[in-house]
Amino acid sequence: MRDCARQWHHNAVTPARHSLDVVAHRGASDDAPEHTLAAYRKAIEDGADALECDVRLTADGHLVCVHDRRVNRTSNGRGAVSTLELADLAALDFGSWKAPAGETEAPDRDMEDAADPDRTSVLTLERLLELVVDSGRRIELAIETKHPTRWAGRVEESLLALLTRFGLTEPPPDEPSAVRVMSFSARSLHRVQAAAPLLPTVYLMQFLSPRVRDGRLPQGVRIAGPSIRIVRNHPEYVARLHRAGNAVHVWTVNEPEDVELCARLGVEAVITNRPRAVLTQLGRR
Repeated sequence: MRDCARQWHHNAVTPARHSLDVVAHRGASDDAPEHTLAAYRKAIEDGADALECDVRLTADGHLVCVHDRRVNRTSNGRGAVSTLELADLAALDFGSWKAPAGETEAPDRDMEDAADPDRTSVLTLERLLELVVDSGRRIELAIETKHPTRWAGRVEESLLALLTRFGLTEPPPDEPSAVRVMSFSARSLHRVQAAAPLLPTVYLMQFLSPRVRDGRLPQGVRIAGPSIRIVRNHPEYVARLHRAGNAVHVWTVNEPEDVELCARLGVEAVITNRPRAVLTQLGRR
């Protein structure tokens, strides 16, 4: 994996940073099935600055990119990710339900054998890391740990072991990390900070709770991840977070008026299902 790490860090020295980074939420998930290789390839092709993914641990210890606790919504199978082995997940169809961009109907499931595996196969985090390493340019990764889960701290342990194999837990001196770890769980972020203090962490927020209302985040966290609903209802909160020394990454920002709001408020990143459209709106395409 040393060659992978060298390639990643070689890619990492190229670009000037933009005032508003565009992060592809589960890949370009408006155009391809979420968390599939096709969605992430499309996001890279579209020019996204970063890729966002959710990770869950399978019963046999593999990190896979799946948002929900169960596979029912995004595949033709049933059951909790934590109770299934990677081979079980690999036998499922994670994408033929969604039509390719520009088409109005999904492919007939009877033609599953002819489907593009990049659009239908479960994606491991390891494969996603390989895709980014081979991309030829700097692409950051925002990795969300999903909790609660039966595996608790084993999720962070497995994640950091994999990132270490790719040389990504300790960025070179004077270079920003290409990876950040996000979670709604402060305990998860604390585990990451304790084991890999150079990795940035993002505290995700669905609602504005009293404990973070003044702009302070859990100890050691320097990036806030408020929902777009929080930003719409409390636009002054962004300035409060900035005054407290925190960056702001907002999710999920799909509508042009929300992109405009985030840009006007000076947030550092927007996480979107539509990276191409957002980049076009920002004049970067």
